[in-house]
Amino acid sequence: MTLPHDERWPRAGGWPAVTDADRELDAVVVGVPTWRTSISPTGAHETPAAIRAALRRYSPALVGGPIDLGTLRVADAGDIREPDGETGESSARERIAELRAQARLVIALGGDNSATVPTARGSGATGLITLDAHFDLRDGVSNGSPVRRLVEGGLDPGSVVQVGISDFANSAAYARRAAELGITVITVDEVRRRGVDEVMAEALTVARRGGGPVHLDIDVDVCDRSVAPACPASVPGGLAAWELRALVRAAATDAALGSADIVEVDATADAADGRTVRLAALCVLELLAGLGVRS
Repeated sequence: MTLPHDERWPRAGGWPAVTDADRELDAVVVGVPTWRTSISPTGAHETPAAIRAALRRYSPALVGGPIDLGTLRVADAGDIREPDGETGESSARERIAELRAQARLVIALGGDNSATVPTARGSGATGLITLDAHFDLRDGVSNGSPVRRLVEGGLDPGSVVQVGISDFANSAAYARRAAELGITVITVDEVRRRGVDEVMAEALTVARRGGGPVHLDIDVDVCDRSVAPACPASVPGGLAAWELRALVRAAATDAALGSADIVEVDATADAADGRTVRLAALCVLELLAGLGVRS
């Protein structure tokens, strides 16, 4: 489908390629197409390209103000080749570290949730906020284990907050593991009871305890299955699309946020209208919106 052209309605995305000479970028987007260790069959490695295409459907403008996010310095680093496995993960971590030195915010387009490990480590994160229906504390190496692996790798669990955890989507054993580790857990029901602003304010306070940059893991399966059908593990009763977007923007307004990933979307399994990929693309723009507000 050819999108219409209007000089007064510029489109989001289409950012220039990052170069080694780039310094003081506001944000850099990079694909981290992990998928080989996924617990569920997935085509998540196809998703970075799909998100880039979906971004062209939107404008880089906040109507309140208005604020033109097109003034932000954003670049695209392309995709990291074969980020799965020990060697791939090491390469991804090194590339993320390079990009973090060039930009205030690194936005990783997954890929399954295993992309969180090299992205958080590469960005030097000392605090972690997950927007996720699941604890991701499973044993082994998979898209179900990134939080456990980060903690075992040295991340203080006292600076980890998990927002959106759902009933019937986790085991009692892993719930006990989160409690024993001292992870702060805010369930999906609690988000609705307390509201987005209060929840994210607490999450940022806890994550900043680490004393350094905070990483935001945006697992889109935290959303209701009606808006995230391309997430293999999304469940009925999850967050609404607007709640996810509001949480993402609120997190990005904080100067401590240095990196984020958008994961667990399988672009090959989306609804005909592409609603899940479009939501992922809007999460990219919400990150930039938060960044623009803090500028």
